Amino acid sequence: MPLDDKMLLIRNYDLWCQLTDEEYTELNIEHHFIEVPKGEYIYFEAYNHNKLYFVKEGYIRIGYIDNEGNEKTKEIIQKGELFGQFTLDRSNLHGEFAQAHKDNVSICAFNIDDFEKLLKRKPELALKYSKQVGAKLRTIENRLLNLLNKDVKTRLVHFLWQLVEQKLGETSEGFCIPNYLTHEDIANLIGSSRQTVTTMINELETEGILSYDRQQICFLDVKKLQKKVMSSN
Repeated sequence: MPLDDKMLLIRNYDLWCQLTDEEYTELNIEHHFIEVPKGEYIYFEAYNHNKLYFVKEGYIRIGYIDNEGNEKTKEIIQKGELFGQFTLDRSNLHGEFAQAHKDNVSICAFNIDDFEKLLKRKPELALKYSKQVGAKLRTIENRLLNLLNKDVKTRLVHFLWQLVEQKLGETSEGFCIPNYLTHEDIANLIGSSRQTVTTMINELETEGILSYDRQQICFLDVKKLQKKVMSSN
């Protein structure tokens, strides 16, 4: 694919929209644009990994191997998000893996040194980037607090509300999103079991709050879900 086409693949996103052609070139997009088949790993047991990744298309599963040798999911990264060394700390990925999830994915990989140089010269990009990283870290912190302080049903409701919040700028009515989460994925993300998640999702469906199938998750009554979130705080 020509470089001009690859630049267009990420130029529509807020973080990159103000970069000049020269700055795109410095990021070496042509050499770091990657197509990853479903199920393949972008990195595994990373240590001193010097890359920052941006998701153009698809979903990335971030996880780790537990003491019993089982893969555990920490996060599902979506289109438009960053992963890898997003804190620019070269030692924070030890024991972590990133895998193409559900389907093939398209990502851009940036060398940390090149990206840091660009941030120093581009204060507005540095500000946008710091806000994105701050929001990401707050999400991780909130999820940890929920794991420590809330029961499983409350954790599920808060997790579903995070999915809703990504769309509330567009509508407060009912809506559907593509389903990239199995019950097992959700269970790993909220610290529960698949069986428990299945039971609780069935209860929410009975209440008319959502509809869940393999293709999509539909939030049928956003206000009712919001009330559940507010009453659990």
